[in-house]
Amino acid sequence: MKILVINPNISDSVSKLIEGEALRTASPGTEIKVATAPFGVAYIETRFEALVGGYATACVAAEHHGNYDGVVVAAFGDPGLQGIKELLDVPVVGLTESALMTAATLGQRFAIIAISSRIKAWYRETVERSHLASRLTSIRSLEEPLHDIGSVQQDYAERLKDLCNQVVDEDGADVIIIAGAPLAGLAREIRDQLPVPVVDGVSSAITQLEGLIRLQPKKAVKGSFTQPPVKPNQGLPEPLERLMSTMLRNCF
Repeated sequence: MKILVINPNISDSVSKLIEGEALRTASPGTEIKVATAPFGVAYIETRFEALVGGYATACVAAEHHGNYDGVVVAAFGDPGLQGIKELLDVPVVGLTESALMTAATLGQRFAIIAISSRIKAWYRETVERSHLASRLTSIRSLEEPLHDIGSVQQDYAERLKDLCNQVVDEDGADVIIIAGAPLAGLAREIRDQLPVPVVDGVSSAITQLEGLIRLQPKKAVKGSFTQPPVKPNQGLPEPLERLMSTMLRNCF
């Protein structure tokens, strides 16, 4: 199977972290292609930045359409995920969605560790959209300005572990979700140093997407995830315009 992993921000250093964890997780024979957004911001913290990242992700998915069996939206907060699920005829998963599903099977209550306090509101809304807010104990984050988005794991290693211990000891978390593509792979590195299971969004997404591809689910032709209707449009990138205009609509 072929999986396209899209980094919705412009940081190549983050794409390399995503790729490393995706390759470590993928089954033998699974092909992983990581693509970085061609426009946007270095890392996503806000709702507006997520809006930009979601559009960039849709453009990348359209550009590579026909060359993959499934797509990962590789930013915590899942920018554009629901709309891209509508558009594409293959399974699409996001880091948050996948991490939450994994955490929900490993324990009753989970906490999220994030790289920025500004990001908390958006993350909380993402959890609420998944109808799992009652199982979220807390979101704790780094408070310091980030020096380099590609070296967050190294720059704040001890602080991140301290936050993980705090959500267990003080907040009662059964499972810890390490949030954000810049922290991809950290859960694998520190899992033996923590007292509860630790979940990584990239590894969760790859594993779940492989399962969905094997299940070969039918594309919805009714309901809220039916493909968008063909409409007049203007100013869209050619691959996205072509995808929106030529894909079969409402066919059984």
